[in-house]
Amino acid sequence: MSRILIATAVLSLLIAGCTKKDAADSSEKVVNLSIWGNYLSPEMQAQFEQQTGIKIHISNYSSNEELLAKMQMGASGIDVAVPSDYMVDIMRKMNLLEPLKPELLPNKAQISEQFLKQNFDPQNEHSVPYIWTTVGIAVNRELYKGPMNSWKDLFGNNQLRGKMALLDDVRETMGAALKMHGYSVNTTKPEEIAKAKATLLEAKKNVKMFSSDTIDILSNKEVAAAQAYSSDALQAAARSPGKIEYIIPAEGATLAIDNLVITKGAKHVEAAHKLIDFLLSKEAEINKVKTILGGPILNKTQSELPKELQNNEALFPKANTLKNLERIQDLGDKNKLYEDAWTEIKTQ
Repeated sequence: MSRILIATAVLSLLIAGCTKKDAADSSEKVVNLSIWGNYLSPEMQAQFEQQTGIKIHISNYSSNEELLAKMQMGASGIDVAVPSDYMVDIMRKMNLLEPLKPELLPNKAQISEQFLKQNFDPQNEHSVPYIWTTVGIAVNRELYKGPMNSWKDLFGNNQLRGKMALLDDVRETMGAALKMHGYSVNTTKPEEIAKAKATLLEAKKNVKMFSSDTIDILSNKEVAAAQAYSSDALQAAARSPGKIEYIIPAEGATLAIDNLVITKGAKHVEAAHKLIDFLLSKEAEINKVKTILGGPILNKTQSELPKELQNNEALFPKANTLKNLERIQDLGDKNKLYEDAWTEIKTQ
């Protein structure tokens, strides 16, 4: 081989090597985050991007099932997602999650032990907690001044005809109806699920919309009352001081831990770990509680919050409230009982 050909071959290899390195470098300048709406403040997004030079591309979903469907398509482009506890269990079993690298998550050491090693991921191999919420009832007291202490006050209230919203979420909305009847949100008894379905079909006569994004519809007075995530209800209340009340019903409610995960086949794994570790920092945690108004997961957060948040019972429920809260579990093939009931509710 001539010297010219050898030199050309060497140059080609060098160029190819540089090209691959440049592509790898540029690939870590972005991270694709799929997250619940209003779950990351613009301030924290900007701070992460400034600190790391990594751009966050955000997409939203309205239910865990919608997120699962996106991930099952395989071409979602998601790197980091924020599924709730029972959905982490489902995704883990379906091999849809990448194992986390603990050495890249030093802030994990700040997480309160009570949120770690849950049954949906016993060793936190695939997930770390991000925030916790409850699902209760939010009421705009300018529009409705009547009693609202239980699920019965919402579902069976004809004064709210055309003025109420329910979550567009099968397990949460079915769960509320089950709680109203004194059943577990994880029951697999067909007769109990049928009773909850009948309750929701009757309540549907009063429902203006099914929506999992309740901040705007509450603060803009589109509805007088809504089944709502606590963080959304508290954000709506912050927009309309003194007007919106959040109630955890007397029969009980659900509590969910939302978690940070990396999806199987993620293209930006290093950037994904950087984002997760940033979201576990004390600064991001304080900002998250102040702006998103979700339950804190790091140690000693309560003492560092403003007094009005330290004393907020939606963020720090009392013991007698906590005992009535229940986490949704993956029910395996019994999930179909809920899906079939939900299809009837939505289509009738």
